[in-house]
Amino acid sequence: MMRRGGRPGLMGTMARTAVIASTATAVSGNVSRRQQAQAQSAAGQQAAQQQAQYAPPPQAAAAEDDSLSAQIERLATLKTAGVISDAEFSAAKAKLLGI
Repeated sequence: MMRRGGRPGLMGTMARTAVIASTATAVSGNVSRRQQAQAQSAAGQQAAQQQAQYAPPPQAAAAEDDSLSAQIERLATLKTAGVISDAEFSAAKAKLLGI
């Protein structure tokens, strides 16, 4: 069966339509995920600001438990949570110990 030149057949048109539809779906999903992440980030920042308004001053919390072991435990918690790196943990611990 010969095809006319220059125009795709039925199968070619269906394939092209399928590719366009899947690309549109992928782009739509990416846009949706990006917007959702931005909304969550904004909500997280707003919650952090509200929490900062009602949180006790950091000096008051530090004054309650200033022992060396408690400070090192807080650093270890930050390292475990991924807030600080191993190098930052080691440097802070050395500073506390006076090394």
